[in-house]
Parts: sequence; C-alpha cells; structure tokens
Amino acid sequence: MSIDTLTGRFVALTLLFVALAEAFILVPSVSNFRLDYLQTRLEKAQIASLSLLATDENESIAADLEAELLENAGVYNVVLRRDDVRQLVLSSPLPGPISRTYDLRESSIFTGGLDALRQLLDTDDEVIRVIGAPVNQAGQLIEITLPTAPLRRAMADYGLQVLVFSAVLVGLTAMLLFLAAQRLILKPIRRVISHMASYAAAPEDTRSIIRPDARIAELREAETALATMQTTLTQSLKQKERLAGLGQAVAKIAHDLRNILTTTQIFADRLEDSDDPAVRKAAPKLVNSITRAVNLCETTMAFGKAEEPAPTLSRFALRDMVDEITEAETLLSESASDTEPVEFVTDISPNLVIRADRDQLHRVLSNLIRNARQAIEATRARGTIEIAGAETDQDWRIRVDDTGPGLPQKARDYLFQPFTGGTRKGGTGLGLAIAADLIRGHGGKLELLQTDGNGTQFCITLPRGALIENIEAE
Repeated sequence: MSIDTLTGRFVALTLLFVALAEAFILVPSVSNFRLDYLQTRLEKAQIASLSLLATDENESIAADLEAELLENAGVYNVVLRRDDVRQLVLSSPLPGPISRTYDLRESSIFTGGLDALRQLLDTDDEVIRVIGAPVNQAGQLIEITLPTAPLRRAMADYGLQVLVFSAVLVGLTAMLLFLAAQRLILKPIRRVISHMASYAAAPEDTRSIIRPDARIAELREAETALATMQTTLTQSLKQKERLAGLGQAVAKIAHDLRNILTTTQIFADRLEDSDDPAVRKAAPKLVNSITRAVNLCETTMAFGKAEEPAPTLSRFALRDMVDEITEAETLLSESASDTEPVEFVTDISPNLVIRADRDQLHRVLSNLIRNARQAIEATRARGTIEIAGAETDQDWRIRVDDTGPGLPQKARDYLFQPFTGGTRKGGTGLGLAIAADLIRGHGGKLELLQTDGNGTQFCITLPRGALIENIEAE
C-alpha cells in the first residue's frame, strides 16, 4: 500500500489523527493517575495515623513498627491537624530538603496536568509535601512527605500502558477504516474508473454507459453526472456521424445542382432578348436568383468542408437589397391562400451605403426575414416585419423585428448551432448557423435581442473600422 494512493493517504491520516487524539488523552490520563496516586498515599497515611492515635497516649510504639507503617503508606512523615492542633503523628528522617508542596484541595485540571508533566520529565529523586483533606472528616487536613521516584516510575508505567493500548487501538481503527474505505469508497471509485476506460474504448456503444447504483449519495451523484455526460456525448457522436454522411451527400447534390443551375443560367440570359416586356422585366430577377442559387451550392459545398469563403467587400445601398428581399417575400406571402398576408415595413434611408459582401448579407437577411414570415404565417394571423438600418461612427446596424409568437425555448438554447437550433418544426437550424458564421466572417455579430409572445428581434452589427479594413486587405 503506497502513500501515493487514496487508500494509503486515508490510512496515514487516520493514524495521525487517532495518534493526536490519544496524545491529547494521555496527558489528562497521567494527571488523573498522579492525583489518584497521591490521594491513595494520603488515605494510607491517614489509616496509619489513626491506628497510632488509637493506642494509649502514654504508650509508645516501636521504631520498627513506625517504620513499617510509613513504608506501607509510602511516605516519610505524616502530619494530622485536628481541633486546630497540628501534630506530627509519624516521622522518619528525610533524605533531602522538601523541593515542592502540592495542595490537592486547590488543584485544577490545568495545574494538575502541568505538575504531572513536570514530575514525569524530571529525573531527579526529590522529596515533596502533599496536603489534602482527610476522609470521613477525620481531621482538618493531612500532610505527608514522600519521594518522587516511585511516583515517576508508576506514572511512566501507566503512560506506557496507555500508549500500548493506544497503539493497538490505532492499528485496529486503521484496519477497520481501511476495510470500510475499500468497501464503501474505493470499490465504487474503481467501478467508475473501469466504466470510464470501457467507455473511452468504445464511446459509440451504449452498453458501456454507466448505470448509477452507488449507495453513497456523493458517489451516486458522480455516477449520475457521468452517465448524463456519456449519454450526451454518445448521442453527439452518433449525430456527428450522421451529419458527416449527410454532409457528403449534400456536397454531391450541391455539385450536381450547381451544374444544372449553370446550364439554366445560360438559358435565362436569353430571356432578356424576349419580345415580351414582362419577360424582359422579370429576366434580370430570374438571372439574379439563379446566380444566388449557384453561389449557394458552392458555399454549401464549402460548408461541408468546414470552410466558408472570405467575404468580398463592396459598397452598395442597403435599401435596394432589402427591397429586393421583401418584394420576393411579399409574393410568397400573398401566394399562401390560407394565411393572412404579412406586412413588410422598411425603415432604411435610401442614402445608407454599407460595405460588405452583398451576396452573403443577402443570404443572411433573406434567412432572417423568411424565418420571421414563416413564424407569423404559422399563427394564421396578421403580422408585421420591420427591417431597420442605421450607422454610427463605429459600425452599421441592421435590425429585423417581427410580431410573431417568439422563439421556443429549445431554439433559444441552441440558436446558432447547426441541426439543433431550428426555429420551426421540421427546420434544421442550418440557416441561422450559416448566417452567424457569415456575419462573424465580416468581423461583426448576429445576436438575438428579444423574443417573447409579442415578437422577436434580431440585430446585425457590421464594423466599419480597422477590423473590416483588414478583411478587405486579405
């Protein structure tokens, strides 16, 4: 078991914390043992004194009996105060001066702990005086003198026993915690790691997705989050595989369609020489539509390659282009017999000239206006689409407002992501994704300003400063 593993560190921290806890327990334990030791000496000395006092005052005890009483009590002298009279009851020669005096009646936990540590660490054999209260109120106080060497040895033996017991307890606790950690924590973690490795080997296989079943709440949350992530990633991978295949198919279709439209464009050019005035008037619009269709096929092929051609910038009147788009959308709206015609309002100065790629901006505005028209027509109620344009010293801004029902929540969450941000049923969301890419290619941005039950508002911002100059230079 290495310290670099979770198990090793867990066990090491357990040993450390339990050892610290035992260390904090050791000092009070030794202090209490010392207090009990001294209290026992006082009680034994009191018993010896009372035995002596029970004899006739005129009789004296033998020296060897007095020595035996003092030895049994483990003290040198015994002083008993009764009726305010201090009397030396038992005595023997002291091997040295009294170094300290301890009054057990005034001892506290803190002072007792300090005294215990001092006596345990002091290796000199000294004589101390201990004062305490007699048991059973057999006097006012009892005072004894005793050596510190036996007390220190007894404290050391007791402390060693506590340490041995603590070591056994620490080892047992560490073993139990290790087994519990293995069972409750490490085993589920290894299971998660195993599922992650299995999933990494075959992310498309749904059988490798983890099924949360951990009993610990935190681990179950982690497994649930992992399962959600794996499920989402698997779906995304499958979708990307389908999109890759679809992209190849679209590129092939666009290639063939471009060839067809190119041929159609040649025949449409001849309509300009027609004798019918209406045909000659409609011919340029037809040619322009076919030209844009050809360009769309080419850019669709480029999109399938994750490439978008750089914008070719030119100056043009924004109002003319918007009128061209709204005229076509008006015809489409009027041709829908089962819905109310959509009203188009243009708030753009005829003198407003912008610099951009005309075809790309035409695609962007056509997409936004067409989406707005279809959203309004879906409600089968009258509606209005307003296209406004303005300029500042830094940029041009084009706003497209509609009075439709607003965007659904899913469309807001994935608005500019292809094949996920469709704004209507059956839509792919590719139009808005392409529109956003085209505007970013200009150094600008396409953003949703507002959408609710009263309508939707998009805004196109095109820079007119250094950024667009760099694009033009390229």
